Amino acid sequence: MSNQTVIAVLGTGFIGAPVARNLSAKGFKVKVWNRTPAKAQAIAGQNLQVCTSVAEAVSQASHIVTVLKDGDGVASVMAAGSGHFAPDAIWLQLSTVGMVAAEQLAGLAARQQLVYYDAPVQGTRQPAELAQLVILASGPLAQRAAVQPLFDAIGKRTLWVSEHAGQSSRLKLALNHWAFALTHGLAESLALAKGLGVDPAQVMDVVSGGPMDCAYFQLKGAAMLSNNYMPSFSVDNAVKDSRLIAEAARQTGIKADVAIAGLQRFERALAQGHGDKDMAASHLA
Repeated sequence: MSNQTVIAVLGTGFIGAPVARNLSAKGFKVKVWNRTPAKAQAIAGQNLQVCTSVAEAVSQASHIVTVLKDGDGVASVMAAGSGHFAPDAIWLQLSTVGMVAAEQLAGLAARQQLVYYDAPVQGTRQPAELAQLVILASGPLAQRAAVQPLFDAIGKRTLWVSEHAGQSSRLKLALNHWAFALTHGLAESLALAKGLGVDPAQVMDVVSGGPMDCAYFQLKGAAMLSNNYMPSFSVDNAVKDSRLIAEAARQTGIKADVAIAGLQRFERALAQGHGDKDMAASHLA
């Protein structure tokens, strides 16, 4: 793949901005668009052109990368590019949209004559900035060689899940559920310790270095103990994804009691005004 490959990145939030920068750093010509123009303008630079419309961004781009909040937003933005896509353009859909929207977006891609890869990413802002995302990719075998260099530029690993676009989005729901369960379990454990008159830091001390320890435990525990809720993955996004998980469980007949309780906890945090804080603010709910 030539480093003059033109890539359109639609969405320059916590994940989209570093994705665009990392692609640009690898020498790709990147065109970016964001609904809030100032967010796109903030990352303008060499090999990175800010566009004022979706149509301008996708014009002449061989690859389109969507990094937006939800399925409706992705569909709306891609509809705005209709009629401006390059022939045989490849669409890499990195957003977490859930299993229903993933299928709908695959249908939209077919109607737009785009090659579609369902490729949600595992990782938050810091892994994205360090090009350490894990890409969960599903899509046709034929063009995988054409997309792998892009995945390599933004991530440390690509897991090819299936040829069927949609399987990756299903896997992402299961993974996010695990992350949310860890977050809520830690938040409640620290709150319980405090309520019982025990220093919550002692929970961290006991677990550290043992079989239950992990980097995530240390990261979120430190945030909760210091009341540092600078967002890496916001409560607002956690509510959105928790609702996708709960709906997927309902549709498939899975009794996901932890998922339902976790959704209620995130919704409580959102109602209390913590939507723009990191999901570690589950500790405040």
